[in-house]
Amino acid sequence: METPTILLAFGLTLFAGLATGVGSALAFFTRTTNTRFLSVALGFSAGVMIYVSFVEIFFKAQEELVAGLGLNAGAWATVLAFFGGIAFIGIIDRVVPNYENPHELHSVEEIGQKLESLPSDEAHDFSKLGRMGVFTALAIAIHNFPEGLATFMATLNDPNLGFAIAIAVAIHNIPEGIAISVPLYYATGSRRKAFKYSFLSGLAEPLGALAGFFLLVPFFSPVMVGVIFAGVAGIMVYISLDQLLPAAQEFGEHHHSIAGLISGMAVMALSLLLLL
Repeated sequence: METPTILLAFGLTLFAGLATGVGSALAFFTRTTNTRFLSVALGFSAGVMIYVSFVEIFFKAQEELVAGLGLNAGAWATVLAFFGGIAFIGIIDRVVPNYENPHELHSVEEIGQKLESLPSDEAHDFSKLGRMGVFTALAIAIHNFPEGLATFMATLNDPNLGFAIAIAVAIHNIPEGIAISVPLYYATGSRRKAFKYSFLSGLAEPLGALAGFFLLVPFFSPVMVGVIFAGVAGIMVYISLDQLLPAAQEFGEHHHSIAGLISGMAVMALSLLLLL
């Protein structure tokens, strides 16, 4: 495995994770969310993830597992690893409190209205209000860890595929940065502190890459690659269906989210065709 490819994998993972900081900055400089743009962007991200999962990653996983285990066992292993990835991210969702769950996305206005509706003593109490932002940062960090692992491992196997996944992950990390920074800014009045927590939560993605590098890369084999890829496909499909599409339709009209979804699929399909 060449050093430039490893460095590229770390770089793309860091880029995707730090997109939470973009969301944090947007929250500071705007009082309203461009809901139409956000709806299309989230739909676009879902389209990229769904298309690349079913058309590219799943079949790459199956090829590797069939090569390592044989036709029948490899096909079964692919399906089991795919649903294992779904179960893994689903369990994480279940253990994260509902409001702090980054799979429950909120606009700048929605978060602000919620905080302004609090009694005055709670609205200015960091121990209560700030805790919302801190727990949100922790929850997002937990979710970002497997996403970082997925981006890193995909890039090692196919840099072009890793780039597409990094873009999709970065897009959906932007609203997560908003969810962290707004409560902390209301609680402390400090943009620096709010941005810091948002920035730190994004670092969980490169930490996921480091875990993959030290724990999985030494044991790289067709079976290992196949299981990871199938699990990654499951994780991305779950995120798209559970988070991105519902949020896209909530932020905008139904047709906006679907237009974004189809656009994401089309861009991903075109990029894969150009790389043949």
